[in-house]
Amino acid sequence: MSPFRLLRQRRFLPYFLTQAGGAFNDNASRQAMLVLVGLQMGLGSAAVAFYSYFAQALFILPFFLFSVIAGQLAERMDPARLMRRIKLFEIAAMLLAALGLWLHSIPLLCVVLFLMGVHAALFGPVKYSILPRVLDAHEELVGGNGLVAATTSLAILLGMLAGGAAMASGAHGVWLVSALLVAVALFGYAAARRIPALPAARPQARLHWNIARASWRALALLREDRSILNAVLGIAWFWFYAGIFTAQLPDYSTGDLGGTASVAILALALFSIGVGIGALGCERLSGHKVEVGLVPLGAIGFTLAGLDLYFTRPGAPLRGGLDWRAWLGTPGNLHVALDLLLVGLFAGLYIVPLYAQIQVHAKLGQLSRIIAANNVLNALFIVAAAGFAFLALRLGLGIPELFLAVALMNVAVSAYIFLLAPEYLMRAIAWVLVHTLYRLRTRGLQRVPAEGPLLLVCNHVSYMDPLIILGSVRRPLRFVMDNRIFVTPVLRYVFRVGRAIPIAPAREDAAVLGHAYDEIDAALAAGEAVCIFPEGALSHDGKIAAFKPGVEHILARRPVPVLPLALRGLWGSVFSRRDNFMKRMRLPRRFRSHIALVAGTPLDGATTSAQALEAAVRALRGTWA
Repeated sequence: MSPFRLLRQRRFLPYFLTQAGGAFNDNASRQAMLVLVGLQMGLGSAAVAFYSYFAQALFILPFFLFSVIAGQLAERMDPARLMRRIKLFEIAAMLLAALGLWLHSIPLLCVVLFLMGVHAALFGPVKYSILPRVLDAHEELVGGNGLVAATTSLAILLGMLAGGAAMASGAHGVWLVSALLVAVALFGYAAARRIPALPAARPQARLHWNIARASWRALALLREDRSILNAVLGIAWFWFYAGIFTAQLPDYSTGDLGGTASVAILALALFSIGVGIGALGCERLSGHKVEVGLVPLGAIGFTLAGLDLYFTRPGAPLRGGLDWRAWLGTPGNLHVALDLLLVGLFAGLYIVPLYAQIQVHAKLGQLSRIIAANNVLNALFIVAAAGFAFLALRLGLGIPELFLAVALMNVAVSAYIFLLAPEYLMRAIAWVLVHTLYRLRTRGLQRVPAEGPLLLVCNHVSYMDPLIILGSVRRPLRFVMDNRIFVTPVLRYVFRVGRAIPIAPAREDAAVLGHAYDEIDAALAAGEAVCIFPEGALSHDGKIAAFKPGVEHILARRPVPVLPLALRGLWGSVFSRRDNFMKRMRLPRRFRSHIALVAGTPLDGATTSAQALEAAVRALRGTWA
């Protein structure tokens, strides 16, 4: 199903319009001020550059001052009510902006920019924490986040274009901009009034006004869940990369690409449209579920696109002063335009799963404060990006060399993040292989508990079974695997990174078996999910063999919930044993086979048995339509 169906539903559409209007006004007001300073007040280029950096600093500062307060408010109040109050604050700020524009008062406009930063800081935690409360985590959350990311990127672009164009339109520019800003703010408030009410997540929580202490407590929440911390670090790095890229695009377009201001607008538009395409594509690529395997693909993609951007145009342009039509018609520039689009596209693939990961794993009573802590880190990384770019350019690097340096830094930083979170890379490998080799359908995976100890049991048909399950089940899994495969040279490093648990029959190595039982029990005790194949070996004929009693031994030590899974359609496909079973017939293994994974209802580990689990898996395998 398309994520655009959410735009027809009241639980999403008013919120969607509210957040898009806020992003538009934040950037329209800032751009209008810069055009006022540069054109109508006749200040020099040095003054315009100063106010450009000063405006960015004023907008970022409130994220350090008010994010954690906003996170607490978002948990204490009905989200719809809080958004209405924030939109009233925006209306007041836009009226003040109109006065500042009319008076040509730079101090007053600086106050407005600070207030719009306050508006963005207040809105951020409630903007992202409301989504998992109104959208289904298994079918809608990725699509909803994709729509938000896409429209935010486009709203930023349109706000900059509209604010700048209206202010530069002539004698009536001030009135046009003022009317636009106030009208969008009023529209946002009207939309916010249509957002359905929700109960507060922590209505009795105490509000802590000590910013330093509250920020430290919010940051401490990130350390409680490794998956959340890894996602937050990934998002913060994205803002470093994107901050440098978007800040330098205007000068890069005019100085290094030989274009006019229209080429700078085109470059920003290509990047923004790319982000929108990537963000909206996440839902289709991930099969509507939260798929962190897209994160490495996005990171690798915008590194390669950034490198290609440098090598496509490493020197000075042959001509300058080209408008966007003439620039596109110059040989080689379509390649540059494609790279700009791809950088944005892969950025969209990268960022959406990370936000969805936080929303899925964070507790309801902590999510807003976690988003607030994330916003503080984002602001810190944006400031670091500005400082890094300033020093690099002062040291003599050109903007293309700066882009090259950041692309290479992304390799190192991404490798470090994926070392901290190996499941990102493992899921990326699983996602690519599974969707290359098979056409997969799933059913019942919403029954997988989001947290707590869980034992998954499944029939074993092919060597790809663990990757298919890993790429389909939303939560991290640990697989129990044959010790002889686990010690395979080269692959054993991959298995160790994936935290697989080697096992062997008692007759072959009783010590390995005993250690496997201990490791499985420790993983379940820690609240992890462990997947086993109780048949003990790959199927030789495509049928389900009798389940071994080892599963009963595991449950006797720790009776956790057991989720039966069934794979269908893999017999005869790539990496199954059908060829070994039917050597004389020499039937080819099928490529791009239609396969299916279906999950049943969790069973009580204290009362179930190997025979009952086998019957449950057989029933699931036979009921798929």
